[in-house]
Amino acid sequence: MKKAIRIGAIALAFLAVGLIYALFTVDRHIQNVPPAAAADLPAAVLRQGSAGGEVAEVQRRLKEWGYYDGAVDGVFGSGTREAVKKFQQKNGLTADGVVGLATFRALGMNASASVLERDYDVTGGAAGTSDYTSTDLYLLAKAIYAEGRGEPYVGQVAIGAVILNRVESSQFPNTVAGVIYQKGAFTAVDDGQINLEPDDTAYNAAQDALNGWDPSYGCLYYYNPAVATSKWIFDRQTVTVIGRHVFAI
Repeated sequence: MKKAIRIGAIALAFLAVGLIYALFTVDRHIQNVPPAAAADLPAAVLRQGSAGGEVAEVQRRLKEWGYYDGAVDGVFGSGTREAVKKFQQKNGLTADGVVGLATFRALGMNASASVLERDYDVTGGAAGTSDYTSTDLYLLAKAIYAEGRGEPYVGQVAIGAVILNRVESSQFPNTVAGVIYQKGAFTAVDDGQINLEPDDTAYNAAQDALNGWDPSYGCLYYYNPAVATSKWIFDRQTVTVIGRHVFAI
């Protein structure tokens, strides 16, 4: 009888150890599972507190359609939130004041919606834009399209690379939006072409630049010698020429 009790106690001890190991293993597994896409998604949608060119485009469209009467300043404040909610109610969407995939689609901002879809893979992991966000990708694509549509694809990637090189340089603002909207930096911002919606080619070029392709070889400047008016730009050291653009440091 005593022997049987000892055997039973040993068996229970082994069972307890096995259970503890199993719980530890499951806990470690859960901690290492990538977060669900829905948990990451709020970092890529637009909500109160967001800012940038994508917000300005939402404001522009809402104002054009009579939902918004504030300034198109690229700052997602309470007025923009209320306008988004009104738009969502009118279009049968959840009126939460947050611009996500469905609201982008309803606004006709299909390119922005596509960015959300491309920015997250099916496992919920980020799709490889490093520390940059979907808004950065969108702004970069807009700048590439405005500045370089009609240029060879490699030249469009190079334009994106120059912008990113400036972000990394201490001589320029340290964000994509800051570089693009720096006063006097880009003709397309000054003349309003930055507000054009980018095509798929510009998006692909922006993504390639974000992924590290730099056909400019580290350049901080580019210009079209046929139309450039700033004399100082011609004194920059030329690194390469792609299409109609000279890339320089």
